[in-house]
Amino acid sequence: MTRRIVITGMGAVTPLAVGVEESWKKLCAGESGIKNITQFDASSLKCQVAGEVRDFFAEDFLRPKKIRRADRFVHFLLAATKMAMEDGQLKIDPEEEYRTGIIAATAIGSCKTFESNHELIVQGHMEKVTPYMVINLSANTAAGEMAVMCGARGPHHFLQEACSAGSNAIGLGFRAIKYGEAEVMIVGGSDAGISPTLMASLDNLGAIATSWNDQPQRSSRPFDKKRNGFVTSEGSGILILEELEHAKGRGAKIYAEILGYGSTCDAYHAVAPLPSGESAMKCMELSIEEAGIKPEQIKYINAHGTSTMANDETETVAIKNLFGPRAKEIMISANKSMIGHMWGAAGAVEGIFTAKSLQEGIISPTINLDEPDPKCDLDYVPHQARRSDIRFALSNSFGFGGINASIVFKKYD
Repeated sequence: MTRRIVITGMGAVTPLAVGVEESWKKLCAGESGIKNITQFDASSLKCQVAGEVRDFFAEDFLRPKKIRRADRFVHFLLAATKMAMEDGQLKIDPEEEYRTGIIAATAIGSCKTFESNHELIVQGHMEKVTPYMVINLSANTAAGEMAVMCGARGPHHFLQEACSAGSNAIGLGFRAIKYGEAEVMIVGGSDAGISPTLMASLDNLGAIATSWNDQPQRSSRPFDKKRNGFVTSEGSGILILEELEHAKGRGAKIYAEILGYGSTCDAYHAVAPLPSGESAMKCMELSIEEAGIKPEQIKYINAHGTSTMANDETETVAIKNLFGPRAKEIMISANKSMIGHMWGAAGAVEGIFTAKSLQEGIISPTINLDEPDPKCDLDYVPHQARRSDIRFALSNSFGFGGINASIVFKKYD
């Protein structure tokens, strides 16, 4: 018997807002969450903008002791988890503890904890280094904290897979339910990497936007001719995945259905995508094959769309190669134009927004697409959201190391 997997709860902490609905509302309105960096003095950096999470108060979600002991990325992760559990009205009964699992993900992990404690050592205060540093640096403990919060004792994994981490968490959670390992999987990603060390490294790598410090909201411009790098950001996204009959049995609301998952590797370069787009294309193709639909049924793609020269061109090539002439008929949008690149949280948050697109029939826009790159000549839904009653959508994540993930979502009806 085919097991159907649906999304029954969602929680998010983004540069736009704390919470899914407010973040989605601002995304559809074309608002940007990218501003000048305030978490540290960035005046010596070439890139001085980021998608910081603002108006987030960890005490709204966590006890003071947990706040003191855990890294900022864990604060976001647990906050999004709590919101998703409340949204899905999910309470795990003792007899279902081992049928409920966790897959969490990150790209960067506890960099803030490392930096702050390393500074203490440099200053000669070794005795002040927190004993919880080793726990935070073992980033998988964040998933353990989720399990404690939720009471989930089933399948349990933590991924550190760069920019594809959040999407892979969704995909592997989907598979766990599909193949009978669990009835419910709580999945997603989190990152909080806006730090001096990371930003200096990205500056020197030449990967991030450097031309828009005086206009931060215009700095992330996927598929635009004047793009010159991505904008790093932070936050978290969590989804509750559930076997359909289990969800119906408890009267859960359903946002969307997940049909397929694809995963490939470029096997090419540490940060640059394979120029031919072959493995990205194969990743999308595999997800569509598992979904049991035809490529022509995909009407919308939530693109990885980072705003780097190479990634945007490669993703465009991959879409064209897979869909052929019909590629120009597919609506494509890049959430990162407004939320920046949330690293390990990106795929999870973009998965949430894809589910909302299907549920509400709204395609969020790609802002800052003022002068499209001639090599990026598809329908990227520029500037304004678009109404469209779509049934099937694809969400892409293509990360450092050539890690690719694609997920097919379906409108629930």
